[in-house]
This record gives sequence, C-alpha cells and structure tokens, in this order.
Amino acid sequence: MKTLTKADAHGYARRQLRALRHHLTTPSRDHTPLLGESRRPWVRRIPYVIATLLQTGLIPSGIAALVNFYGVVPPVAAALTVAQTTPLLLAITRPLAAWWISAATLVTTGAVTARHHQVTGTWPWTAPMILAYVFLLLALALRESRAAVVSVWIATVLLTALTTTLGLPRSGDGTTILLIALSGAALLLGWAVRDRAVARRLLSEQEHISEVERERRTLLEERARIARELHDVVAHHMSVIAVQAASAPYRIEGVPADAAEEFSTIADAARGSLAEMRRLLGVLRSEESAAERTPQPGVGQLAQLVETVGRAGVPAELTVDEGLAERVPPAVGLSVYRIVQEALANVVRHAPGARTWVSVSADGPELRLTVVNAPPPQRTESLEASVEGTGQGLVGMRERVRLVDGRLDTGPLPDGGFKVAAVLPLDGIDGTDDPDTPRETPA
Repeated sequence: MKTLTKADAHGYARRQLRALRHHLTTPSRDHTPLLGESRRPWVRRIPYVIATLLQTGLIPSGIAALVNFYGVVPPVAAALTVAQTTPLLLAITRPLAAWWISAATLVTTGAVTARHHQVTGTWPWTAPMILAYVFLLLALALRESRAAVVSVWIATVLLTALTTTLGLPRSGDGTTILLIALSGAALLLGWAVRDRAVARRLLSEQEHISEVERERRTLLEERARIARELHDVVAHHMSVIAVQAASAPYRIEGVPADAAEEFSTIADAARGSLAEMRRLLGVLRSEESAAERTPQPGVGQLAQLVETVGRAGVPAELTVDEGLAERVPPAVGLSVYRIVQEALANVVRHAPGARTWVSVSADGPELRLTVVNAPPPQRTESLEASVEGTGQGLVGMRERVRLVDGRLDTGPLPDGGFKVAAVLPLDGIDGTDDPDTPRETPA
C-alpha cells in the first residue's frame, strides 16, 4: 500500500483549494430570475416581493440591533445592514455574486463588532443578518450547481471560523454553530427543492416527447394503412386500363397498326405500374396484414357495420340516399366507411348505450356524412378500459378526409352528445374516378 507523503498531501490540498475557488467564482450561465419561467406574471413577481419584504423588516431591526447591542454608530450600522440585505434582490438573478457580497459583509461585521463593547445579544452577528444570509443561501441553492452549493457551505464554515478568530478572546461559538447549522439546512432544502423541480420538468418533457411520438406513430401507421387500402382501390382501375388496352385491337375492327401498337404500349405501362405498386406495397404490408388484402369496404357495407355496433349495445340508425353507393368513388367510399367505423367505435368506448344516428347524403358535387350520438344513459359504465379502438382516432379521420380533399368537423354537443361531420367530394381525386372511365372489365 502506497504511503501518502507530505508533498502528496500538500498537492492534494492545493487541488482541493483550486476546485473550491473555481466553484465559488464560476456562477451558473443561466441568469433567468427565480420563478421567471412561469407563465403567470404574479408568480414571477413573488421572489421580488419576498426580497422587498425582507429588506423592509430586516434593515430597521438590523440597524437597531447593531446600535443597541454593540454600540455601533448609526451610519456604520446602517451601511453594514444595507450591505447585508441588498444582495437579497441580486440573488434572484445572480446568487453567487450576491453571496460574495453577503459573506464579505459578515466578515466585516464580525471585525467591527469585535471592537465594540457588547451590551447584550449574540456575537459576532445579529439575528437579522443571520436571517438575511440564510434566505440568500436558499436562493443560491435553487440556482447553482451541486458543487457550488457544497463549496459555499464549506466557505461558510471557514468564514465563521475566521470571524470568530477575529473576536478572540470573546466567545462566539453559539452564534457561529447556529449559522453553520442554518446555512446547511437552507442549502439542503434548496438543493432538494431544485432536484425535485428538475425531475418534474424532465418527466414532463419526457411525457411530452412520448405523446408526440405516439401521435407521430399513429399518424404514420394510419398513412401506411391508407396507402395499402388506396392500392386496392387504384389497382382496380389500372387493371381495367391494362385489360381494355390489350383487348382493344381484338374488340374493335379496323384498328390501324400504329393505334394497335399504342394500345399495347398503354397496356404495358399499366401492367408496369401495377407491378411497381405491388412492390411498394410489399414494404408497407406486414405478415399479419393478409386480412387487409380482401376487397375494401365502402358505403354499401355501412348497414352491416351499423348492425354490428347494434349488437354491441349501441342502438344506431343509418340513413343513406338511394343509389348513392353506386355513385361514390371507391376512395371516397372507403374513407366514409372508416370514418363511420371510428366514430361508432368511439361511441362504444365513451358513451356505451347512447342512441346514434348515421346519415350519408349527396349535396350536389359533395357527399355529406354525419354521425351524431346522444348522451349515454345514466349510470352506464364507460367501456374505455375494456374496448380496443381501431387505432385511428381523430388523427385517422383527418387523414381520411385530407386524402380526398374534404372537410371534417368534430366536437361535443350542448346536450352532452358528440358529432362527427365530414364533407367529401363526389368527383374523385384528381380525376381518377371520372364518370366516363370504364369501371368493369369487358367480357
């Protein structure tokens, strides 16, 4: 085991003193006032109000204590007391600089009172000075680093020893021990409060990040699902184009050679587009998504959806304009079905047993979709904890509506119910579903 030499001890002591000096002279770069990050103006003013009240009470009592207990002349007593209490305002933004002023004042006060005859009271400091110093340390512990807090307490112990030495042979053990104990308690309290505030802030930030990530993940999952479903809608039209273009020279008599070659090129392009879509779809599909390869639902399947929800205990009524299902483009019909599906699922989760009305109607070139539910019956337990949703929510509804350039309006009703209203175009997307486009493969 290596023996510690005197040189090693001196080197270690020098390093510790350099570290102590560094922590005592390197303040935090953040000069935001205490409680300055609060959104409420009255909360931001609290530190200034407390510092002002302390000054108002401590300055007169401190001057009186120095004059009456130690016989210090009033001008000197006033200067020492003001120098000890004014740093309370500075401590709101720069506590370490305020501590230097306060510590120097404590040493000066001890040197002054040591030369005066003490009538009564404690030495070397008055109670108002100790109180001001303790409040300053509390502000310091709320702002500075742990190393700075520990260094300040060590410096407090050293300066009390120095001040007591200046007053020998007068004894000041009681007051110095009191200052050391109170300063340690104030620093420890401020340290604990600050750590708790930092932990709560980090937790709040983490919760916010998690919420943003959940929303982003939900949005990406819904977009991927829309892409998969849109493929099944668009693939039908591409298949029709490919079949019609390939069969046109055989169905139409007297087609010129150039036209037949053009039809062949169109068919090849359509088949290539289908192959490319399937290749991209393979990136989005997972092994568990085989069920999504079935034909996608539309307005015509709303009756079965409403019937299923009715079996779950939600009495729902469906109204659809006659012949509307045949007029709705596949992409719009799929969006209508998914919006109604999520709206009814929300009724099951949040308002079980509430009567619900689903209305789908045409208004010129637009389709109007409305899902309205009444307030849930009284004493009906929510199924929120036991029913799983489709994972879409309002995010999915908005994506569905944005897909077809529509509008969405959701919100609670005055009677306690809820409304989901969407307006979707009936003329398709970018002309994809033009009425003149053939929809069926010719025999």
